[in-house]
Amino acid sequence: MPAPEPTPPQSSLLATAAPFGAHVLIEAAARACDIKAAVGGPPCVPSVPAPPAVSVPPPPAASLPAPPAVSVPPPPAASLPAPPAASVLAPPVVSVPVPPPPDTPTLAATPIADLERILRPNGLGTAGLRLIPREQLPTPSEPSSDTAEGRPIPGLYHHQVAEPDPVRVEEVSRRIKSWALDEVSLYPEDWAEQFDGFSVGRYMVGCHPDAPTIDHLMIATRLMVAENAVDDCYCEDHGGSPVGLGERLLLAHTALDPVYTTEEYQAPWAKSLHADAPRRAYSSAMGYFGQAASASQTDRYRHDMARLHLGYLAEAAWAQMDHVPEVWEYLAMRQFNNFRPCPTITDTVGGYELPADLHAQGAMQKVIALAGNATTIVNDLYSYTKELDAPGRHLNLPVVIAEREGLSDRDAYLKSVDVHNDLMRDFESSAAALAADYPVPTVQRFLRGVAAWVDGNHHWHQTNTYRYSLPDFW
Repeated sequence: MPAPEPTPPQSSLLATAAPFGAHVLIEAAARACDIKAAVGGPPCVPSVPAPPAVSVPPPPAASLPAPPAVSVPPPPAASLPAPPAASVLAPPVVSVPVPPPPDTPTLAATPIADLERILRPNGLGTAGLRLIPREQLPTPSEPSSDTAEGRPIPGLYHHQVAEPDPVRVEEVSRRIKSWALDEVSLYPEDWAEQFDGFSVGRYMVGCHPDAPTIDHLMIATRLMVAENAVDDCYCEDHGGSPVGLGERLLLAHTALDPVYTTEEYQAPWAKSLHADAPRRAYSSAMGYFGQAASASQTDRYRHDMARLHLGYLAEAAWAQMDHVPEVWEYLAMRQFNNFRPCPTITDTVGGYELPADLHAQGAMQKVIALAGNATTIVNDLYSYTKELDAPGRHLNLPVVIAEREGLSDRDAYLKSVDVHNDLMRDFESSAAALAADYPVPTVQRFLRGVAAWVDGNHHWHQTNTYRYSLPDFW
């Protein structure tokens, strides 16, 4: 038997990205020229900057063949598929320009040279991909009631953002309440004030500034409300308990990841999806999401929700044992029990797709994980006093640091602010490096979308004075 050939040398991330990025950029530039000519503009020649030079040792003669050329899928259609029969019809789509999101940091910090091109719309990543017109809505009859400025946590690293578009906020708020009441019977009448106080319309409009239509915003809004229904009803405020949580989460997860079984048992499973409000919400929200998302985007979301449910179970186990984890253990749990499913659908909500192979890159997974970790610590910090006032012991980062490191409540809280700031700067530097290594339009836009979600999440927590207030530590 002949000796096996040596393994070909593995290219670096940059070596892989450079030729691929150039190929995609050339196709995107050509498509932009075709679009320009189609609408009556002068002819143009695509111009794409050369990829960075990369030195890679040549492979041996018996190395694997070169990978096939990658083609860019055509942009999505200008409207979403029709919603299920029980849904409310969407208004007609009309074009209106999209204002760029502000990106000025509120605290003095060392600037990251490449981050600006992630956060500010420019080049092919925006113009060549945003082909779905942004709809125009009528002026609201009165200003949104949820415009309190709130107070940012002193010393917390964040970026200021503009107040979410009040016209969009009002329309999303109207539609989500109609969905919650009329389609899925999500909550009884005496929960209405809490639902309104959550201000989910402001939340999602602020987190998805590049969503082309209200229908696209509703994709994220339904999922956010469904996720919170599961958390509240299964885990926390409204009858939740760690006892038996695994069974409840598993059955709810089948609304996202369908069961395929024998005919005799398929019907009882399908009936179970209407058994309680969380499962009704998951089932309906996932149905809308699946109409707008590709197969890979849908599977990506299922995977992220499995991560979330695993984190719920770890926290429930600690509650049953009355155990306070080590700080690193708590942070590990928070990488699963966090906001990750929300920013990772930013491409679906934006009306485009980050290809699965790019999403799966280790560097991209690190960026997404850091974004989820930082935004979740924001929640720990802003909800600190709310959780202290609730019955029982709620684990959050300041509580765990105080217990495990023997610090006062104030010092543990301030150290948690430092942990958040370190995570934020790691997120930004990792995103900047990834943007430089992958000069691909979808990557650039996806990173901008994740960064916008991070900023919008902080803005919502800061301004939601109905839910949150700060401790007196300064």
